[in-house]
Amino acid sequence: MPKESFLLNRIKSVGFAIRGAILLIRTEASIKIQVCLGLIMTAAGFYFDISTTEWIMQLFAIALVLGTEGMNTAVEKLCDFVQPEFDKKIGFIKDISAGAVMLVSIVASIIGCIIYFPKIF
Repeated sequence: MPKESFLLNRIKSVGFAIRGAILLIRTEASIKIQVCLGLIMTAAGFYFDISTTEWIMQLFAIALVLGTEGMNTAVEKLCDFVQPEFDKKIGFIKDISAGAVMLVSIVASIIGCIIYFPKIF
């Protein structure tokens, strides 16, 4: 069987990534909330006419929250696959993964406050 071209391989990889993102958004309630918040913050950015630097920070924060949430979901699904029954060690791993999402979300909220509090008040 001939080896696939680099370009064809990359195109397939992008297709898998898009499928994964769609699956994540369709199946996980927490990511749906995060996506809605990201869209609200994006609309707020247009409404308040935030600067280029503020856009960069806001988009980075949104992407970091969504990416971390996606990784958290992957860790949880993998843990559930490896050990379907309750296990303290698996619970510890899942808690750490959820904690990472919380930390990133807190920092993203702080970034939002830094950007929008001066514009609102």
